[in-house]
Amino acid sequence: MIIHVDPSDGIAIFQQIVQQVKYKIACGAVEPGEQLPSVRQLAAKLRINPNTVAKAYTELEREGIISTRRGMGCYVADKPVIIEKEERLKIIGALLDRALMEAYHLDIPSREVEQLFQERLQQVRERSGK
Repeated sequence: MIIHVDPSDGIAIFQQIVQQVKYKIACGAVEPGEQLPSVRQLAAKLRINPNTVAKAYTELEREGIISTRRGMGCYVADKPVIIEKEERLKIIGALLDRALMEAYHLDIPSREVEQLFQERLQQVRERSGK
């Protein structure tokens, strides 16, 4: 499971981890029952404090998205996790915010960003048959 954090994002790092794990589950990139990296492994990979990862995992467990098996690690909950529409919109909003910020820094006019968005949306619709 690949997770990226951005300390300059404005969103707390633990919350970035929570959002990305939820996203990966929602889109099927991580399956129910699949083991997550250990707190130490993920902290080392992301070069962050292990307490930050532990806080994210605690939040995910509190929400019923993951479960901890003593001595074995953290796993995606066995029951399918249904992420509410509001949460899915937050996830997509955060992704769009990042893309828009990049476009702004690359000095791409909003008109061209809108056109690109519409083109990509049409491609997605064509691929999915909708």
